[in-house]
Amino acid sequence: MISISDPLIGEQEEKLVLEVLRSGRLVKGPMNEQFEEAVGRVADTRHALAVSNGTSALMAAVTSHGLGPGDEVITSPFTFVATLNAVLHAGASVRFVDVGDDFNIDPALLEAALGPRTRAVLPVHLYGCPAAMEQVEAAVAGRDIVVIEDAAQALGARVGQRPAGSFGTGCFSFYATKNVTTGEGGAVTTDDDEIAETVRLLRDQGQRAWYGYGRPGFNLRMTELQAALGVAQLARLADIVEARRRNAGLLNEGLRGIEGLLLPVEPPDRWHVYHQYTVRVTPDARLTRDELRSLLEANEIGCGLYYPRPVFDYDCFRHDPRVIAGAAPIATRLASEVLSLPVHPKLSGSDLDRVIDTVRLALA
Repeated sequence: MISISDPLIGEQEEKLVLEVLRSGRLVKGPMNEQFEEAVGRVADTRHALAVSNGTSALMAAVTSHGLGPGDEVITSPFTFVATLNAVLHAGASVRFVDVGDDFNIDPALLEAALGPRTRAVLPVHLYGCPAAMEQVEAAVAGRDIVVIEDAAQALGARVGQRPAGSFGTGCFSFYATKNVTTGEGGAVTTDDDEIAETVRLLRDQGQRAWYGYGRPGFNLRMTELQAALGVAQLARLADIVEARRRNAGLLNEGLRGIEGLLLPVEPPDRWHVYHQYTVRVTPDARLTRDELRSLLEANEIGCGLYYPRPVFDYDCFRHDPRVIAGAAPIATRLASEVLSLPVHPKLSGSDLDRVIDTVRLALA
């Protein structure tokens, strides 16, 4: 079986986890500090704050900016539900701006969507390709609107020379399938001292000191065991990204020119880290997307459908007055066409050949 994801866990991860276990200090320790310093270097921000998972990062970011009832957040309709959940749990409303061929929010549509209640724009760097952040910044320039990046899938991605997570308040995930994993885990990145201090309070029950509460908070802490995994993983981030980009390049070479199969887009000013290698199976293809998916699985090749619907298109959101769906024809079409193929660093040359040959045999 060729899996859709396969985390790289080696001797260094085992060594650091054992160090934590033997130390007896399982929370609020030096591994968290090392992990935060490493994330901050990657994102090029003055603060990086470890939290329990990517959803916690989004919730902490939204809450730290004071977003709530009466406020409106603009985001992508083509994303994982955590993006939407974090805003709704804060009590704010969500308005959606359709995406482009890069799977990310279309900045050409963004300015027209901004309104008097808009307090934040929350672009999603989907599949590891960063959104057009310079255009996003231009759209909100001079307005009282904050930028919160859902960079859950994009650690190490760049727009020009600026890393994902450095354009506003960045939110990262280190879930088991991410390019760098802590099993579960997340981080918030920022250059804003006040936002950083608020996130510190939020993640630890609002405590400034033991039993010294500064505000209502949560338990969003990352454990030392999670951080130990992350410290080892981050030391190999450059190699992990290089392997994913190399594998993506080989897939591009092998799959180019097949009718009805559109390959991932990497705009010239952006650095894609290929959390997913996502193709589109259009109506011109010999098989439908779901038929190709079934055929790959029958041949023991893992693949993923991320995401089968626009995020607002579920019963629990359809009648929520805070969810302002609008028209999203591109996101709706993409949801019926996308399919992610294996691209992780553990793939061998023969694995990649098998993926390419199976897809070509099915569609060419």
